[in-house]
Amino acid sequence: MRVVVVGQGYVGLPLAIRAAEVGHEVVGYDVDSRRIKSLAAGVSFVEDVSSERIVAALDNGSYRASDAARDCGGFDVAVVTVPTPLHEGVPDLRYIEESARTLARYLRPGATVVLESTTYPGTTQELFAPLLEDGSGLTAGADFHLGYSPERIDPGNKVWGFQQTPKVVSGVDAASLKAVQDFYGGLVDTTVPVGSPKEAELAKLLENTFRHVNIALVNEIAMFARHLDIDVWQAIDAAASKPFGFMKFTPGPGVGGHCLPIDPSYLSWRVQRELGQSFRFVELANDINGHMPEYVTRRIIDAFNRRRRSVNGSKVLLLGLAYKKNTGDARESPSMRISQLLLDMGAKVRAADPHVVETAAVDPRLVRVELTRKEIAQADVVVLLTDHDAFDYDLVTEHASFVLDCRRRLAGPAVEVL
Repeated sequence: MRVVVVGQGYVGLPLAIRAAEVGHEVVGYDVDSRRIKSLAAGVSFVEDVSSERIVAALDNGSYRASDAARDCGGFDVAVVTVPTPLHEGVPDLRYIEESARTLARYLRPGATVVLESTTYPGTTQELFAPLLEDGSGLTAGADFHLGYSPERIDPGNKVWGFQQTPKVVSGVDAASLKAVQDFYGGLVDTTVPVGSPKEAELAKLLENTFRHVNIALVNEIAMFARHLDIDVWQAIDAAASKPFGFMKFTPGPGVGGHCLPIDPSYLSWRVQRELGQSFRFVELANDINGHMPEYVTRRIIDAFNRRRRSVNGSKVLLLGLAYKKNTGDARESPSMRISQLLLDMGAKVRAADPHVVETAAVDPRLVRVELTRKEIAQADVVVLLTDHDAFDYDLVTEHASFVLDCRRRLAGPAVEVL
C-alpha cells in the first residue's frame, strides 16, 4: 500500500520507517524543510530510528521524505502525527487542521485516514472528520475509513519499542475499525480495539494523566521530606518492595516532552469547556510539576548561601538538557527553564548533553560543552538534571566541589540529592 505519514518527528518517523520495512511504499511528509533534507540524506535525529535504517529504506525505495504536499497524492493510508501544543492553556490544533486540509485534497474513496496526535476526546469526529469531508466531498465511514490510534512512543526504551508496544485502535464505524486494525496489525505485535475514537482519545490522556499525577505526588513528598529531615529516596525504595498495590515513581527537576506537561491539560480543558467543572487533580499536578524548576533553582541558591556565595557570577554546569535519559528530546524539558532562571540571575551557565542535537529550545546564552575534568573542576556547582548513561559519573564525583543530584545517580561527600 501507499502510505503517507504526516509529521516526521519522534512519533511519525518510527512509524514511517516501520511501515517501509514491512513492505509499504511510504512518504514521510513534513513542512520542516531542514528536517526533510536531513532525512533525505539518511541522517536520523531520533534515537529509536538509526540512520542505517533510514538509509536502507531510502536505498530500496520504500521510504521517501518530502516537504511537498503533492507527494501525499495517491495514498491508501494516511496517518497524522503532528504536534498539538498548548497556547495560553488552550489546545492549539492548527497542525491537525492543516494536515486535514492537505490530505483532503488527495483523499479517495476507500482510503484510510488515522489521527495519532494526542488531543481531547471528540477531536477526530468533531474537528478532523468535517475538515476531511469538506475538502474532499466524501463522507467518513460511507466513502473513506477514519480512525484514531494514540501514539505510545517512549523515546529511548529498548524493551518496548514501536513494534512491541500494544497499539490502541479505533474507527468511526465497524469498517473503519477493521481497516485501521488491519493496517497496524501488520506493524505491531498486538492491537487493542476500542468502541470509538473518543475512547481511544481518552485512553491516551488517561495514561499520561496517571503518570503526571503520581510524579507530582512524589515531587511534593520530596519537598516536604527534606524539611522533615527524611530521606525520601529510601522511603520510596522501601515502599517499592511491596509486591502489590504500589507503583514506583521518583522525584525529579520537573516533567518534559510533549506528554506530561501538555496532554493532561487537554482533558482538563475539555472538562471545563463541556461540563463547566475543574479537573482538580490535573490542575494540582500542573502546579506542582510546573514549579519544580523553581524549586531546583532555590536549592542551588540555598547551597550557595550556605557557602557564602552568590549565584550572580557563579559557574554552573548542567548535566542533561533532554527531558528523558538517553534521548535527545528536549521538548518542554525542565532543564531549559532551570537554565533560563540561573542565567537571568547572572550565573555563568554551561551545559553538557551528548544526545541533544536540535537546539531551537536552548537559550542562546547557554554555552554547550563536553563533560570533561576541567569543566567539572571549574564549576561552582554541577547539577545533574538528566541521568544519561553516557555521562562519566565517577569523573563527576572525583572532581566536583559540589553536586546537586536531581536523579539520585551519584554519591559522595560533595553530593546533595534532590
